[in-house]
Amino acid sequence: MTITQLYYVLAVAEHKNFTLAAEKCFVTQPTLSMQIQKLEDELEVLIFDRSKKPIQLTEIGQKIVSQAKNIVNESDRIKDIVDQQKGFIGGEFKVGIIPTVMPTLLPMFLTNFVNRYPKVNLIIEEHNTEEIIKRLKNGHLDVAIAATPLEEDNLKEIVLYYEPFVAYIPENNRNFDKTEIDINDLDLDSILLLQDGHCFRDGILNLCKNKGNFTDTKFHIESGSFETLIKLADEGLGTTLLPYLHTLDLKEKDKLKLRHFKEPRPAREVSLIFPKSELKSHIIEALRSTIAGVIKGAIAFHNVEIISPLKNKKGVY
Repeated sequence: MTITQLYYVLAVAEHKNFTLAAEKCFVTQPTLSMQIQKLEDELEVLIFDRSKKPIQLTEIGQKIVSQAKNIVNESDRIKDIVDQQKGFIGGEFKVGIIPTVMPTLLPMFLTNFVNRYPKVNLIIEEHNTEEIIKRLKNGHLDVAIAATPLEEDNLKEIVLYYEPFVAYIPENNRNFDKTEIDINDLDLDSILLLQDGHCFRDGILNLCKNKGNFTDTKFHIESGSFETLIKLADEGLGTTLLPYLHTLDLKEKDKLKLRHFKEPRPAREVSLIFPKSELKSHIIEALRSTIAGVIKGAIAFHNVEIISPLKNKKGVY
């Protein structure tokens, strides 16, 4: 039994196809199939039921895959131990970031991180929270940046910052003259939201659910970007809520339309998320410290009410 064979087994278990698994492992399909067959012969069991399409794990195969994940993780940990002992911070490092954080946070820390750790081959991917959780669990991401808490047993979270929701109120709105607002000041029938699949949207829905009973059907206009929501609001079609960091890049005339909520301000918690196995923990810490160094000057809110990012969850933290 070899670590390579276990890698191949995990690839087939994930993709449910020998050819695709071979492509992902950068080997030929016959090579991958032969190594898995050798492992099955050694163990005298069938790991995969090849008669089914797509290929399925056998009952014993499911148990083998579960243990194989542990073994592969532990073998990767040995590499981590050696790298940390040598003081080496480098190699491939995959980071997932949710769409509502990527455009504001990434430019703030990327140059600093690349300059400080030039030997790290940083691969950054944009995914929604659901896809990030899946990729972290499958080992396709080393770490992610997303709104938390996510309540995932196998994932660990380190808070980076708290980011308040800020209301964008057009001049023709009855709340425009207020210096601060409460969620009850907003007309729930005219709040403009991001499309379904964005956790920032779910946070707004959860915020409003804390204040009263209503159905999601009150929200009738959705868009894929904050820029479109702002334009729709300026056209008199409603109001919208923005994450604080996004408001920093607005034009001065648009900043005049921003209104903070009364304290405790509703906010999202943005964290680093990674598997509890803590592989590449030295690079994760390097990323955390880099972000912490640049975020301090941009955002420092303490009296906040953390709104859950979980879809259809009512409550705060």
